[in-house]
Amino acid sequence: MRPLMIVRALLATLPLVSSGGLQGLRDLVERHLPMHSREISFVLREDNHTLGASNDEYMVRCDAGTVNIEGNSVIALASGLHRYLADVAHVDIYWFTGSQLPRLQALPACEPLKGSSIVSWRYHFNTVTFSYTTAFWSWEDWEHELDWLALRGVNLPLAWVGYEKILLETFLDVGLAQEQVFEYFSGPAFQAWNRFGNIQSSWAGELTISWIDLQFDLQKKILKRMTELGMTPVLPAFTGFVPRAFSTVFPEADIVNVSRWNGFSSEFSNVTFLKPSDPLFTLLQKSFLRKQKEYYGNITHIYTLDQFNENDAISGDLKDLGALANTVWQSLKDADPDAVWMLQGWLFFYKADFWTRERVKAFLDGVTDDNDMLILDLYSETYPQWQKLDSYFGKPWIWCQLHDFGGNLGLYGQVMNVTINPVEALATSPSLVGFGLTMEAQEGNEIMYDLLLSQAWSSTPIDLPQYFHEWAKTRYADTSGRDLPGAIYETWDTLLRTVYNNTDLISTFSVPKSIFELAPNETGLLDSPTHIPTKIVYDPSTLVSAWRLFLDAADTLPSLRSNVAYQFDLVDLTRQVLANAFYPLYDTFLSHTNLTSERFDNQASLNAATYAQSRMLLLLTTLDNVLRYTPSRSPESSLISWVNAACSWQYSISCATDSIARNAVNQVTLWGPNGEVNDYASRQWAGLVGAYYLPRWQIFTDAYLDAFRDQVSVDQTSLGAKLLVWEKNQQEGQLVQNMGELRNPEELWDTVRIIEKEWCDSLGC
Repeated sequence: MRPLMIVRALLATLPLVSSGGLQGLRDLVERHLPMHSREISFVLREDNHTLGASNDEYMVRCDAGTVNIEGNSVIALASGLHRYLADVAHVDIYWFTGSQLPRLQALPACEPLKGSSIVSWRYHFNTVTFSYTTAFWSWEDWEHELDWLALRGVNLPLAWVGYEKILLETFLDVGLAQEQVFEYFSGPAFQAWNRFGNIQSSWAGELTISWIDLQFDLQKKILKRMTELGMTPVLPAFTGFVPRAFSTVFPEADIVNVSRWNGFSSEFSNVTFLKPSDPLFTLLQKSFLRKQKEYYGNITHIYTLDQFNENDAISGDLKDLGALANTVWQSLKDADPDAVWMLQGWLFFYKADFWTRERVKAFLDGVTDDNDMLILDLYSETYPQWQKLDSYFGKPWIWCQLHDFGGNLGLYGQVMNVTINPVEALATSPSLVGFGLTMEAQEGNEIMYDLLLSQAWSSTPIDLPQYFHEWAKTRYADTSGRDLPGAIYETWDTLLRTVYNNTDLISTFSVPKSIFELAPNETGLLDSPTHIPTKIVYDPSTLVSAWRLFLDAADTLPSLRSNVAYQFDLVDLTRQVLANAFYPLYDTFLSHTNLTSERFDNQASLNAATYAQSRMLLLLTTLDNVLRYTPSRSPESSLISWVNAACSWQYSISCATDSIARNAVNQVTLWGPNGEVNDYASRQWAGLVGAYYLPRWQIFTDAYLDAFRDQVSVDQTSLGAKLLVWEKNQQEGQLVQNMGELRNPEELWDTVRIIEKEWCDSLGC
């Protein structure tokens, strides 16, 4: 099928939410630009997708004081508004530092601005983002996010909040008791993997009915706003994962227990799966989708449904795979004749040994109408699957940037792959219909996500030096109109050439961690587990120079010191510089406590190791201190804000030991009752660095110093057990009680100047 025909077929299945009116967009302007709400006008052309226009288009015309934006969809209009605000007025809205838009005093004139998307869909969210990032978001957080998405042209966001409400009612309707369903549900910080069928039940306290109801109410607000802003939400479908008690209520049901996940015991894994071939599967699918439509309205026909996300397929037989996919597809079509099945393509990479070309083709061929499926090529920038799978054998698919696993915070990007590769893919793949952002966690490196969404509006690869220059110009624009110091642009030029231009996809295939976030060990930290790179692949001294330039910029333009975006980025750069400095200290410590190395003076080695330990711990203290100045509006910017956001959903006097706080803490530390996914979701956060990583390294280095004094080898088994006991103790309120408080960002610049002075020798200034 020709590309335009694929796009039209997909679009034809969707409710025309974008043609419902302009009030949602006008409300966005009122929220951020109330002084100019009467000076900005929109014209929605009715020659939109109903007449076959596959891509969004806008035209911006402006004189001094008035702006008129014309487009063929609400999202096109929002994109035109963003183009004007960011490129002409030099104000924008950001994830962590909020909206700069209210500071706009006058609407500047401009030459006409014209834009056309090169793909029909701009997708946002990974299924696990709803646990790693948005788990404890309030409506205010979601409102800000949705405005960010609309202005950047996202028209296909995943909407996975409130899923448990619909699923609970579906199970209750067929005879399961509420307590049987609640035994299956996982805690608030782990719902994504429960929905995937990776885990079940909770090791940190059960889910509550109040949580389910509140999340359901939140989902209704989210969906209302998405549709008001012209987006097509992607809603969940019934996957087939059921409570263990399902076999008691339906003893004849055709069920299996899926594979064990990440070393979890069967108490929390080996989830029960109802085979799609069982008539109960279609019954439950119809019930689930009907309830969803009754609650939310006829707002979409695209449904996310993943059954083998890091689970083994229940059969490798080609006919079985095709039959399974066909049955799942038919269950969707029986419930919604216009249904489109959206599938995350992660399984084809993660279980590549199983998912051969033949098996993938057999599975996808089970959906006999190509346009009834939409596949996310989840990791396109690093490990694209679409080439070896012949563009998913004709199924429509979306080129996605994954970028971040588990909330890692290292400065990182693949600017060349994110600009050149999607454009080349569009030229060669007839079934490519969109670009998307599929980060596991929405944490840092915001420019990399902006970049791909901007590329969706450019038929040629974006001019990167110019893009980074304009990004900096808008991000730190001075309200007085003064030009930014050249040091700002030099800093971002250095970042473009180093941390954001990674080409070593073997060593550093995604956002890296620092080794201090990982459980201390004498080996393996630089050869870290799958999906957690730790190697520094650029010259750290180059970043130190950029950091000092950035700091000096506020000498030239002192108003930067109170600029929230500058403050946030100064913390971020300082964090990375200090994190990089931990590596040589770690190496020095180990080299001086190594009993097998030749030395002439054990006391000198002990003194050197003791000094290295003191510097390691002081560095972590210094890092924790500077992180407390982070000026972020986001819950996922410190352990303090993360836990407080979680506790805001719980009605209790003290949250430290409540189940919701234990959920929040466990995810970013042990990730499981016994550290099954330990440190995967670690964060370089205030509170976590000082109250968790620092004492953990104290235990480790003390053990090595004691062993060196006694001239014996460290008992690794005993030390590992000691660390695990300590880590478990932190889950019961100790970490929350010791996490401390945030500090006034107005004091940040002076604090960093002191750090520069005290650490310059170690940093190689």
